[in-house]
Amino acid sequence: MSEKIENKMGTMPMNRLIITMSLPMMASMLIQALYNIVDSMFVAQICEEALTALSLAFPVQNLMIGFATGTGVGMNALLSKALGEKDYQKVNRAASNGFCLEMFAALLFVLFGIFGSRFFFSIQTDDQLIIDYGTKYVSICAIGSVFLFLQITFERMMQSTGKTVLSMITQGLGAIVNIALDPILIFVFDLDVVGAALATVLGQACSALVGFILNRRFNTEVNLRFRQIRLHKETIKKIYAVGIPSIIMLAIGSAMNFLLNSMLINFFSSTAAAVLGVYYKIQSFVFMPLFGMNNGIVPIIAYNYGAGKRKRITRCIRLSVLYACVLMAIGLLIFNLLPNELLYMFDASEQMLKIGVPAFRIISISYVFAGYCIVMGSVFQAFGRGFLSMIVSICRQLVVLVPSAYLLSVFFRDNVNMFWFSFPIAEIMSMTVSTICLIYIYKKVIKKIPNNL
Repeated sequence: MSEKIENKMGTMPMNRLIITMSLPMMASMLIQALYNIVDSMFVAQICEEALTALSLAFPVQNLMIGFATGTGVGMNALLSKALGEKDYQKVNRAASNGFCLEMFAALLFVLFGIFGSRFFFSIQTDDQLIIDYGTKYVSICAIGSVFLFLQITFERMMQSTGKTVLSMITQGLGAIVNIALDPILIFVFDLDVVGAALATVLGQACSALVGFILNRRFNTEVNLRFRQIRLHKETIKKIYAVGIPSIIMLAIGSAMNFLLNSMLINFFSSTAAAVLGVYYKIQSFVFMPLFGMNNGIVPIIAYNYGAGKRKRITRCIRLSVLYACVLMAIGLLIFNLLPNELLYMFDASEQMLKIGVPAFRIISISYVFAGYCIVMGSVFQAFGRGFLSMIVSICRQLVVLVPSAYLLSVFFRDNVNMFWFSFPIAEIMSMTVSTICLIYIYKKVIKKIPNNL
């Protein structure tokens, strides 16, 4: 296949391009954040133990998304760069190998769902009701995770070629199906957390099916033929050069969340762990739009890197940081002005309000710093330097956040509010390391890119 007209990622004015690429994904991720919250809102009406079970399940769900999106980011960056180079054989090879790698990863989680779910909860708590709720929920989500992996694979293929509106359609449809099925399966059919898990899996299945159809029909720059799929060692290495650091980052995030939950239960109470789980659900409304924008800027930077357009790359980075800081400043205001209203959505008890209100206000101090760091992580991935994102993530979460959370728990055992200060402490450190890595990238890569117009 030959392409005479250059892709819009190399020609459209940058401000307009970022908005065009990002808005559909931001909208779809907001919808996705909505159905994550709706799941917990409905489950909270069952009992606080059920809500706590979903909070403890979050690291597993995050890890599934991490493997799927990490591999997808690697495929995305390689595919977009090949498009910029107009090497369509490499484009199709990246897509087909990325698909195979996603399916291998999905199999691992199917096995975990069958054999490892109950053990995962039993090492976190002795509360049998929480263990039972959590085991049922995670087993179904993990066994059905093949649909999540398919959904993200097809979305990434469309994002790589700039077709973000189509990606929005697939995510939006899955979210709508999930939201519609939640109350029916949980309350009408009286399936409690099983209903919530089934609604999630069925929503992902719908997204995967629609994503497959849209790719086949409209994504003509990628020609994925299942019968002709062949694993290619060099392509796999390049995908995982970006993908593995991204997977490790999210795996570290899951490990961090697991450790934080354990600290909160052991030093304070299961209600404090439930507050953390509710926080992660609500904060997705702030972070998901930012992640949507990042999904848009990775192919933009990778494409212009392949095409040798340095000025477009630097302008994209500057604008992205500006937009990210504005988005996160809005989030900071919401969490400081409306913490009670946010918690009431989850039938919060008086004790949950007492813990949750200061928690939301303290954690949100870190938001503007986080916006800058998240954009930098995507910049590193777009240049195939995912290991830098991994270094920043390790420093933030394992070197600073977890140890500071533990020390604050030990020294202020009677004051859970001090625990939450570990978040802004970690984010300030992360901003410092991200800036050092950006300087390195500029000197080693960006500065040497020819400025083809």
